[in-house]
Amino acid sequence: MSRSLTGGRPGARSRGWLGALPLLAFFALVFGVPAAALAAGAFTAQGRPSLDNLALSLRGGYLTALLGSVKLSAVVALAGAVLGTFLAHAVVTSRFRLLREAVLTASGVLANFGGVPLAFFWIATLGNSGVVSGLVGLPSGSLYTFWGLAVVYLYFSIPLMVLAMAPALDGLRPQWREAAANNGATAWHYWRYVGLPVLAPAMLGGVVLLFGSAFSAYATANAMVGTVVPLVTLKIAAALTGDVLIGYENIALALSLDMIVVAGLVMAIYLPLQRRTSRWLH
Repeated sequence: MSRSLTGGRPGARSRGWLGALPLLAFFALVFGVPAAALAAGAFTAQGRPSLDNLALSLRGGYLTALLGSVKLSAVVALAGAVLGTFLAHAVVTSRFRLLREAVLTASGVLANFGGVPLAFFWIATLGNSGVVSGLVGLPSGSLYTFWGLAVVYLYFSIPLMVLAMAPALDGLRPQWREAAANNGATAWHYWRYVGLPVLAPAMLGGVVLLFGSAFSAYATANAMVGTVVPLVTLKIAAALTGDVLIGYENIALALSLDMIVVAGLVMAIYLPLQRRTSRWLH
């Protein structure tokens, strides 16, 4: 009885670990070695173990850039999650199968459309000399601001949220709504006590996904705003390529470690909520 509850015989379990060894070796090589090198460099200054790089990464312009990235990522994640969820719901409940397939296919393409091509697309459309800027009377420089960059990031974040939410919305069974209606529940009651709790894990996962995507974006921001909007990814690139002091590149590693800590904090908030809300799926 106990063997069946713990997953079978010890020998079979050990053979299962052997099968996972190639995957573990791959993760150790691809993620473990770079992470160890990053940590070693972040805690080294002038050839000696030190906390100076981390202290410097949390002061002045570096701290402003880190907070700017967190603020931008939070705005993009929340706005993208709301708009993407509504769009996914409209697509999933649509009676036109062709429209649904077209939107989901376009979302798959647009979710991966980023970098310099995305920046050029928006500059050519809503930049100072853009095709549409003059027609709508857009003030000069509006695109090259914090909020302009947030709108550009939403261009790939909303389709990404659609892809994350469409399978979850498909999982909402029509019988649940019918049962709620038969018991006198309104539409608000259905979404408050049934729909949203079921969708919460997928929504939280989507928010984390969008936050991480915006937090790590570099090429689009570099091509559009340069140093106008302080972002930590731009500071890392400047520390690696623009500063000539010996050992200054370790500041970039310290900033990268700061980013990992921020991402870890976001995951630490997400995981308990995900475990709590996943009860509704069982």
